[in-house]
Amino acid sequence: MNNDTITFIGMDTHKEFTEVAYSEYQRDAIVQHFGRIKTTKPAIKKLAKQMQSKFPNATLHFVYEAGPCGYWVYRLLTSLGHCCFVVAPSLIPKKPGDKIKTDKRDATFLSDGCPF
Repeated sequence: MNNDTITFIGMDTHKEFTEVAYSEYQRDAIVQHFGRIKTTKPAIKKLAKQMQSKFPNATLHFVYEAGPCGYWVYRLLTSLGHCCFVVAPSLIPKKPGDKIKTDKRDATFLSDGCPF
């Protein structure tokens, strides 16, 4: 897709649910928390459809952290024609001494113009 802008959709995937945040690729863009969806094929397809209708002139770039869910999310999103990036957990920056795991923070970081 050759559209005018890029929108990043960050996902923190788990077996039962996925936290989702998104951000438009522009200076001073605010990361928006979309919410929690089920980690199922119909829910991911619905998310892609909702994001495409919300940003009709944008190329969607889905980003999620590699983990136990495997690569079926990647294969599903790319089969729908979207860009998808799987990021190694070790590449997600964390503040020194920050050992708290928050799904919303991970999804927000991944959608914030992901530097990968």
